[in-house]
Amino acid sequence: MSTREKVLSEIASTGVIRAAVNMSNAALVRWDDQAGALVGPSAQIGHKIAEQLDCGLSMTQYGSAADILAAADRGEWDIAFIASDPSRTDRFSFSPPYISVRATYLVPEDSAFRTVEDVDSEGVRIASARSAAYTKQLERILQEATVSHTDSPAAAIDLLVGSQCDAAAGLTEFLVRISERISGFRLVDGAFSEIPQTIAVHRRSIHASAFFADFVRRLNASAGGYHDVAGDGAALAPF
Repeated sequence: MSTREKVLSEIASTGVIRAAVNMSNAALVRWDDQAGALVGPSAQIGHKIAEQLDCGLSMTQYGSAADILAAADRGEWDIAFIASDPSRTDRFSFSPPYISVRATYLVPEDSAFRTVEDVDSEGVRIASARSAAYTKQLERILQEATVSHTDSPAAAIDLLVGSQCDAAAGLTEFLVRISERISGFRLVDGAFSEIPQTIAVHRRSIHASAFFADFVRRLNASAGGYHDVAGDGAALAPF
């Protein structure tokens, strides 16, 4: 059996790869009405993978990384575009990062906080989605402020709008869109975290794991290294 056949037997036994994508960050993937399709780095890479393996591709949209992880238990996807998570390496194998996204804070317009460093002050309450990769990083770096966990990034915004916290943490692109839709709020300067985005497969998919590790290394070399995304997307160089 060839390497390709071994990989396909693990992640595309029906000839189609089921790829989970996280729609909470438009810098990574979003629906384009004009194109009538998903676009962005995650979508672009998904098509490159299908082209490399000469198979079909079906991209399933999820609202958050937590939704993707829950769907894994139901066997809904073969590969997933999510942040690497050392605490989940017993269940999944993660490729090297193909891109990085930043996380920052949204605060009221009249807040005294100007930078991410300002927010880490005694008595400050930061709302953040409990399952998000940036929340785990936030909990490790905070010295004075405390985290109020929510079920989703949107719920963190609800706490902020309801004056139940002092700042809401989130991916920069998501917070930019929120600030454009809801008046009276702004982003602080800087980022408290940069989250590597990877291709995850189930731990049992050992041949697919090796394939994606090599695939992303070659992709990064072709693109001159993976990109940091601050909010306006990124274009990948031809592979």
